[in-house]
Amino acid sequence: MFSNIGIPGLILLLVLVLIIFGPKKLPEIGRAFGQTLQEFKKSTRELTKDDDDDVKDEKKDVVK
Repeated sequence: MFSNIGIPGLILLLVLVLIIFGPKKLPEIGRAFGQTLQEFKKSTRELTKDDDDDVKDEKKDVVK
């Protein structure tokens, strides 16, 4: 998705965000983004764990 942005594009993006939201809002936005990413990772881990448990249960049934 962002593979073609490069360093100059990333700097431009950060400057635009700084201009739009201002320096006082950036820590709040960063914190909110971090928490959102953390929740996404947690739910992804739970979903994959549930799938792994289902596969293990199916393998036990096949072995019997």
